[in-house]
Amino acid sequence: MVLAANLLAPNAGLIFWIAITFGILLILLRRFAWGPITSALTDRESSIQDSLDEAKNALAEAKAVQADNTRARREAEADAQRIMREARDAAEKLRSEEVENTRAQLRQLQEQAQADIEREKQNALNMLREEVAHLAVDAAGKILRDTLDAERQKKIVGDMLGDLSRN
Repeated sequence: MVLAANLLAPNAGLIFWIAITFGILLILLRRFAWGPITSALTDRESSIQDSLDEAKNALAEAKAVQADNTRARREAEADAQRIMREARDAAEKLRSEEVENTRAQLRQLQEQAQADIEREKQNALNMLREEVAHLAVDAAGKILRDTLDAERQKKIVGDMLGDLSRN
């Protein structure tokens, strides 16, 4: 028990040597450990900060590229829609022009057919008049051969032709 009591009793020499050893340890740690440790921590902190700054810059750049890509895509879509609209308009215009040309050709063909029909009708009427006139002259000539002379026959035929043309 005496030994245990001596361990717990304060000894001034031991306290002095422990204080000196602790002071030397603090000086050595400050010179050889804390300096390099704090500079390593400072270097590590600056490299982490640099990495964070680079990451922020890369993120901002990526967002800018994404925005440019989005804008370019929208512009491309708008251009595609404009081109499609112009193509539809051009096709509709071409179709309308073709329909109008076809209608004009049909009108022209109808007018030409009407003119041909009218011309043929007039030719047929003229031929019919001539034939009727010849038949009438022949018939009248046979009936009136004895009573009428040639001059009077021509006058009667002319009057009859005038009546036919009015009809």
